[in-house]
Amino acid sequence: MSKSAIECNDVSIRYKTGNIKSAGLKDFVIKRMTGKIKVKEFWADKHITFSLEKGDMLGIVGTNGAGKSTLLKAVTGILAPASGTVKTRGNIAALLELSSGFDMDLTVRENAYLRGAMLGYTREFMDQKYDEIIEFAELEKFQDYTFNQLSSGMKSRLAFSIACLINPEIIILDEVLSVGDGAFRKKSAEKMKEILNGGITGILVSHSISQVRDLCNKILWIDHGNQIIFSDDAEYVCNAYEEFLATKKLPHNEEEIKALADAFEVRHAKSMREETKKETERILKILQEGETEPAVEAALAVLRQNRPEALKAAYRKMI
Repeated sequence: MSKSAIECNDVSIRYKTGNIKSAGLKDFVIKRMTGKIKVKEFWADKHITFSLEKGDMLGIVGTNGAGKSTLLKAVTGILAPASGTVKTRGNIAALLELSSGFDMDLTVRENAYLRGAMLGYTREFMDQKYDEIIEFAELEKFQDYTFNQLSSGMKSRLAFSIACLINPEIIILDEVLSVGDGAFRKKSAEKMKEILNGGITGILVSHSISQVRDLCNKILWIDHGNQIIFSDDAEYVCNAYEEFLATKKLPHNEEEIKALADAFEVRHAKSMREETKKETERILKILQEGETEPAVEAALAVLRQNRPEALKAAYRKMI
């Protein structure tokens, strides 16, 4: 039986806050002696459990403050859990804070090699991969620019390119598929699909539910640090989560999750019917008022390919 690539078992992560940091040594001693030191505990994640096999892609969803990014830091080893265990098998490429690991005063070329070295790759390996990395990041004309001269989009493209093109066994992505322009986002998504088809294991945190639906076969929903559900039915949980976003009704058990998913399907079906009705009316107008035959034919060709159901409905109304 193969071992899991990533295992999180009952993981809880705690932050401590209070009036310690602002105190100097003298103030600290006085406050300690007088009992005025105030320390508060904040649990960012509580009792999170999931397991990923090689080739799985996990989507983590949740509103701001859910604990998603904190959990990723535990998986990558940046943070140690207060309780529970995290086990990973394989070298990890993590894109959490896109500007981290780069030196703003070094050039793009120098930073590419620096990031590669931080990930444990040799100079010879980076020599082989460098041109491919720069080409994918679309930075051929900026190789000798210092990093602080780049836009945030350029920086993120380089970080993503390095992470994807140096053959990690595990890749961790925190909102990085949403950076760059539309063309680069599409290219990034296609690259991720290619990587996943090669058997890599991944975790994606994204506010784009369509990305999670498209890329992930497993899903973890957390809210204010609490695990709502971990499932291998990403479509089902995405439906429930989208309904939660629309209604703000947080589920507390499997029955309530199912109710949300069912409600989403009903609402989505109604929305599709309304959209089809609008398209049908638009098609009828094109057919009835088309100024020239070529214009009508061109419009119909597009509709046959993209909205055949609306076109059929329009024809039925005309008969």
